[in-house]
Amino acid sequence: MTLLPLALRSLWNRRSTAILTVLSIAISVALLLSVRQMSTQAQTAFTNTISGTDLIVGARSGQVNLLLYSVFRLGDATNNISWSLYEKMAHQRDVAWAIPISLGDSHRGFRVLGTTEEYFRHYHYAGDRALQFAAGHSMQDLFDVVLGAEVARKLGYRLGDKIVLSHGVSTVSLVQHSDKPFVVTGILRPTGTPVDRTVHVSLAAIEAIHIDWQSGMQAPEGARVSAEEARTRDLTPKTVTAIFLGLKSKFSTFDLQRSINEYRGEPLLAILPGVALQQLWSVVSVVETILTAVGAIVVVAGLLCLLTAILTSLNERRREMAILRSVGARPAHVFLLFMSEAALLAVVGVIAGIVINQLALLIARPIMQQRYGLLLERWAWSITDLLVLALVLAAALLIGAIPAWQAYRRTLADGLIMRI
Repeated sequence: MTLLPLALRSLWNRRSTAILTVLSIAISVALLLSVRQMSTQAQTAFTNTISGTDLIVGARSGQVNLLLYSVFRLGDATNNISWSLYEKMAHQRDVAWAIPISLGDSHRGFRVLGTTEEYFRHYHYAGDRALQFAAGHSMQDLFDVVLGAEVARKLGYRLGDKIVLSHGVSTVSLVQHSDKPFVVTGILRPTGTPVDRTVHVSLAAIEAIHIDWQSGMQAPEGARVSAEEARTRDLTPKTVTAIFLGLKSKFSTFDLQRSINEYRGEPLLAILPGVALQQLWSVVSVVETILTAVGAIVVVAGLLCLLTAILTSLNERRREMAILRSVGARPAHVFLLFMSEAALLAVVGVIAGIVINQLALLIARPIMQQRYGLLLERWAWSITDLLVLALVLAAALLIGAIPAWQAYRRTLADGLIMRI
């Protein structure tokens, strides 16, 4: 009888222990793969949040801070940029397009972004993907609003619904712009980016809802400007929060960035989105390293279960080994038998771990997309993942060699005793 069928029968006789060993290896492998794949895909989604934008311009602060509030809608700007400066930048010879954005208000915990039609034409993510409408169209009237996919889904809004914006950024705001309600005219398709969690209005609308505000306070009821009256006023913005720039030539990026950073009229900062994203990820990746280390420790624990299972069976199988020796098996055959059992347990455990990993990703895919805007690929394999699996199998064989060597020595000693 060859070693593989013999190893299978031996494992079947100890199937309870074998199943538990396989499960421990499978769960540890699935955990390590899931941590790796989710962190890798999270990084990909993170870096794909904005693309096609050559420079982001804001008030002078820090690269990460500017990126956080302009792209991820986290935090607030230290200062604003004058509208005249935006117009000057938009007409620069090297600038192909410019998107002004204005932040500062919210709606039921979601940030409100004031912008222009250029935003829907030129804002790209995940390479060259443009924003698309699932329903409706962009802002055409002063009090039109376009919702990100997650805003519409969570709050249950449809086209034609009326919403009221809140002053400031807060989940629960006591100050509402209730005298100037907006109408939902568009809902964007899911993007897996902060766009999904953003409420979009025009820059003129931002001016209209604040037209009767002074020093952060609304005017008394008798002095307030109605929605209809606001339409007749000059709603040209005075300031904007940041500007996204697309250039005609990539070669002019660094020259324009340097000239903006050295501009003396206002304290400005121009950043490269890709560089700032990498800088931000280098901070966030500490969590990834910790999770990967935890996954590796769990894999080691699973392999130790393999070692324990085989070692504890050595004494019980001494009679089995003696019978094998009596029918002509050599100590080398016993060694290979134990190695075959360890290899079978490891291979089955790894395969089961891959199946569990893919099932977990299948279940987590819609949850991650809906709650966190992260799109997970079902079969997201890399060379690193394959190397990890190969290392697990190699480690299992090395660990299996320990009880195999002990069995080899015992059967050799038993054979000498039997000859004496």
